[in-house]
Amino acid sequence: MSDPSAELPVGALAYDTETNALGVVMEAYRNYYALRPPRGGIEWDAPRDVIRPATVVDQIAPVLAERNANSRQGL
Repeated sequence: MSDPSAELPVGALAYDTETNALGVVMEAYRNYYALRPPRGGIEWDAPRDVIRPATVVDQIAPVLAERNANSRQGL
């Protein structure tokens, strides 16, 4: 997935392709990244080979999904 030689810096937005989740890099160590949801929450560890830099689509997809759900509910 990602280039193992390219390290994402702390604070970068990353996409976990294994869990389909957007996260902020909190720490990089050995073969893992520690990620946390952008709006806060519980950190999770993900192997470096399933992490890539987040694209614009990765960043807006959760917002669009929430708005679509609210629209269907008349909110």
